[in-house]
Amino acid sequence: MKEKIKILVVDDDTTIGEMLKAVLEFKGYDVIVSGKPNETEENIIANNIDLVLLDKLISGVDGTDVCSKIKNNENTAKVKVMMMTALHTAGPLCMEAGADAFMTKPFDMEILFKNVEDVLKQ
Repeated sequence: MKEKIKILVVDDDTTIGEMLKAVLEFKGYDVIVSGKPNETEENIIANNIDLVLLDKLISGVDGTDVCSKIKNNENTAKVKVMMMTALHTAGPLCMEAGADAFMTKPFDMEILFKNVEDVLKQ
């Protein structure tokens, strides 16, 4: 039996984090929520994460910096990163930082599921 895909949600809005956890777990994913962007790399390694859903602006930290660190660390570089933000113009910056996908908030759940599936197939 295949192990569940593990997703790390990094967002300082606990309501969004818990909502994403609930809907993604309903779809069969194993989900961890963190409001601490500076612990993202450690969380990826400790929990064998497959995909990170990363907020662009989180607790005074720019998510593009976190994304760059993930992609430049040989221990985490292969992990998929989908960045999300309410800043509709931030897509190019997120992709430049190494994100595998970008999604604007608020988003429809069907779009979320499609984006997660697409990123995991890459």
